[in-house]
Amino acid sequence: MRIFDGLVRHCDCGALSSPMTVRVSKLIALILCTIASLMLPTGRIALAQNLPHSAAPADVEYVEIDTEAGLITLALDKANAPITAGNFLRYADEDRFDGTVFYRVMRLEWGTPPNGLVQGGTQGNPKRNRQPIAHEPTSETGIKHEAGTISMARFAVGTAAGDFSIMLSPQPGLDAQPDAQDPAARPGFAAFGYVVDGMEVVRAIYDAPLSPTKGEGFLKGQMIENPIRILDVRRVSAPQPKAVPMPDTQ
Repeated sequence: MRIFDGLVRHCDCGALSSPMTVRVSKLIALILCTIASLMLPTGRIALAQNLPHSAAPADVEYVEIDTEAGLITLALDKANAPITAGNFLRYADEDRFDGTVFYRVMRLEWGTPPNGLVQGGTQGNPKRNRQPIAHEPTSETGIKHEAGTISMARFAVGTAAGDFSIMLSPQPGLDAQPDAQDPAARPGFAAFGYVVDGMEVVRAIYDAPLSPTKGEGFLKGQMIENPIRILDVRRVSAPQPKAVPMPDTQ
C-alpha cells in the first residue's frame, strides 16, 4: 500500500483541482498499484526479496506439499543450492515423501511465538532415503534461515538425506558461521528455498499438540502427538498472483 499512498499523494496536488480529475488520478494510481502487486509472488514472503543474487526464473523450481493440514508451496533455488534443491526434487519426483509426515516442532523459549521450526520427511527410513548429499553452507549459497526458509535436517555434516525443516521465524544460529569458536557451529545447515504460499499451514503444524513422552534426548517433548501426514509432494508451475480487488473510487 505504500506504492498506492505515494502515487495518490503525488496525484492529489493543487494543479488537479477538478473533483473528476482527482478521481481519475486515484484510479490510475490504483491500477498502477495493482500491476505492481501482480509482479510479486503470492504468499506472505516475496521470493524476489529472499533469493540471493537475483536467481533467474529458470533457476527456481516450484513444489507443492499437500498435507492433511493444507497446501504449502515452495520455491527452490536451483541456482545457488543446486545439490540440496536437486535432492529434494528427486525425492518429490520419485514419490519418496508421499505418505511421510511432519513429526517435529521446535518451539524456542525466547522471542515472540511462533518462534522455531517444523520438521518432516522420511525420518531416516532406509526404504525411502537416497544416499546422503554434500553439504552446501549458507556462506556459499547466500540463502539465510529467515521465516519461511526450507532447510535440510541432518546429524553430522554430509548426512542430510530426506528430512527437512521450515522456519517459523529467523534462525541465524542455523546459518554457517565459519569463524565460530565452536567447530559444530561453523558449517550451519543447508537452506535451499522458501515458502511462497501456505505459511498458515506451516503455522497450523507448529500449533499441533506435542507428546510429553515421544522422542529421545533433545527431541523429547518436540514430537507431534498425532503427526501431520504428507499426502503428496510434486512439482508445480509458478503460482499465479492473487487478484487485488479494486476499491470503490466514487
